[in-house]
Amino acid sequence: MTAFAAYSPDAGGHPPAQVSLRPATKGDVEAILRIEVVSGRAAGSVGSAEGYRRAIADPRRCVVVAETTEADRRFVIGWAKTHHHVEAVDPAPPGHYLGGITVDPSWRRRGVAAALTDARLQWIAARAATALYVVNVQNRASIDLHRRWGFTEVLRAPRLMGVEFDGGVGLLMRADLAGHV
Repeated sequence: MTAFAAYSPDAGGHPPAQVSLRPATKGDVEAILRIEVVSGRAAGSVGSAEGYRRAIADPRRCVVVAETTEADRRFVIGWAKTHHHVEAVDPAPPGHYLGGITVDPSWRRRGVAAALTDARLQWIAARAATALYVVNVQNRASIDLHRRWGFTEVLRAPRLMGVEFDGGVGLLMRADLAGHV
């Protein structure tokens, strides 16, 4: 099982999701854990829940959720976060980084990840001139998604921001945010 979505650029066929975005609250942690589990990522451990609560409470970070309405009920279908690193880690420089993004598999390929990414980039643009993100070189879905905002490769390394990559290669990507706000 991979830690990222399968690459299927031609797998459309679904109408765009009608979503609203908002800052995550501690009340969203259970929904975030559910999305991680159905995506095959986290086991829903208490440690993960506490980590999400800390991220949500940290004013130096942006944690956002995507909600939709079905049968007059609102529910979270995706979430994403940022990190602010003030020191270099491994060869990666300090800065504002896009962190994890996960969309419920039944809602993928409908614009949810793009909306979550744009919201985080707007948040970063209000604080910095550039955004960074680290990705496994094998995660073609994420790399393609981020190209629309001008992300380009800065360097490759087996370890970036403390993360070791399956397959042994990670990419540090960077985008200039001038005019993004």
